[in-house]
Amino acid sequence: MHKGVVYALLAAALFGASTPFAKSMVGHVEPVMLAGALYLGSGLGLSFFYLLRSVTRRAQDETAGLTARDLPWLAGAIAAGGIGGPVLLMFGLTVTPASSASLLLNMEGVLTSMLAWFVFKENFDRRIFIGMLLIVLAGALLSWEQAPTLGVPWGPLAIVGACLCWGIDNNLTRKVSASDAVQIAGVKGLVAGSANLALALLLGFHLPPVSTALMAGVVGLSGYGLSLVMFVLALRHLGTARTGAYFSAAPFVGAAVSMAMLGDQPGLLFWFAAALMGAGIWLHLTETHEHEHEHEALAHSHSHSHDAHHQHTHDFEWDGIDPHVHPHQHQPMRHTHKHYPDIHHRHAH
Repeated sequence: MHKGVVYALLAAALFGASTPFAKSMVGHVEPVMLAGALYLGSGLGLSFFYLLRSVTRRAQDETAGLTARDLPWLAGAIAAGGIGGPVLLMFGLTVTPASSASLLLNMEGVLTSMLAWFVFKENFDRRIFIGMLLIVLAGALLSWEQAPTLGVPWGPLAIVGACLCWGIDNNLTRKVSASDAVQIAGVKGLVAGSANLALALLLGFHLPPVSTALMAGVVGLSGYGLSLVMFVLALRHLGTARTGAYFSAAPFVGAAVSMAMLGDQPGLLFWFAAALMGAGIWLHLTETHEHEHEHEALAHSHSHSHDAHHQHTHDFEWDGIDPHVHPHQHQPMRHTHKHYPDIHHRHAH
């Protein structure tokens, strides 16, 4: 299996499992405060790991750090996905059963892909599009099931709004995905967590008990921090839309955990929606893409091995150990092979 797919599925599993645990804390902590605790747990945990790694890693384990050109993209990603998304999700969880909320989160993959295709011009084909239509239909069914007799289904709409924020976040994060995934996720956690915490205090909310804060930190480190690290690595290898599609497996993990942990009893419509989502994900999992394509000249820095796309020389002494990191130049090339829209395949079709 392509390692990018493994990264995406790991990201999905970690995030999906975190939703029911976040749901269990919603009644005890205000949504904005909880969002801050989740992201701070992520940022603090990853920052500790980043510092520990920086003093223990070997030269061949070096990673490409963030640069000044990355900062505007990362700032936009943090504002959308680190602040707007979590707050909307926490609000949606207050009025939506966790199992259905978990499946509604599949809309993140849909909205991520729509933005990637029509705004950022990433390639897609009919098979991918049909798969996304199935996922959209399933999300619509779940929203209908949660609609009150009168009025607007604010819970599902808030969750879909969170998914839109994360869709924007994912597409902006792709712009910096060649950089250190741990550093990206750690910075996002610290900034987003601090911003949400400050907002919660300004609104007059109280800090949660220490035990609740610690639990939120652990859930955040796993479901937001480590999940984001895996997601960034998947973006590097698969592109935004494909990563979003694989990430659509997350709600199935969340639904299974919530049924076991919280005792949710979904109805027939839930299972029909789940089947539609499963079919849509299957179409994405079985998609292949191969054609003759041209690589333009490109200069960047990331961890790489000397494969077909990396045949450059070095202006420093190199011990031949792969992978390694340094700024390098790609020469124009034309060839044919199966590929994803990764950091080396962002060509037009």
